[in-house]
Amino acid sequence: MGKKRIVSTGEAASKEAKPAQTSSKKRLDAGVLYVQSTYNNTKVLLTDTKGDAIMWSSSGALGFKGAKKGTPFAAAKVGETLAAKAALLGLKEISVVVKGVGSGRESAIRGFISKGVTIAAIKDETPVPFNGPKPPKPRRV
Repeated sequence: MGKKRIVSTGEAASKEAKPAQTSSKKRLDAGVLYVQSTYNNTKVLLTDTKGDAIMWSSSGALGFKGAKKGTPFAAAKVGETLAAKAALLGLKEISVVVKGVGSGRESAIRGFISKGVTIAAIKDETPVPFNGPKPPKPRRV
């Protein structure tokens, strides 16, 4: 059995009267939006102009599971939710860096634009293989 604690009414009133503190996030005018789109998922990262990460989201983090994570609808929802959070910081303009070949490339950007953010530039940094995968061995009969 634990010790019984006696709290005077003065202490309880002072704890309840304390106002909730608001987080002091910095204001952000311009940023960089990184979109990584694979066949299975879409990840979106928002950074400031120096490259420091501010917020991110993915279709898996929003609750999509399995094959639905790679759909354009899920990517659009990721863009919309991230844009809503970025609007609270006062984001006005972004430049976009796209990486990957998935179906959510364009729709993630469109979802971000739908909240009223302007795009300065779009850059594609999808890696291209030099020679691709190794071909199969010849068939032995």
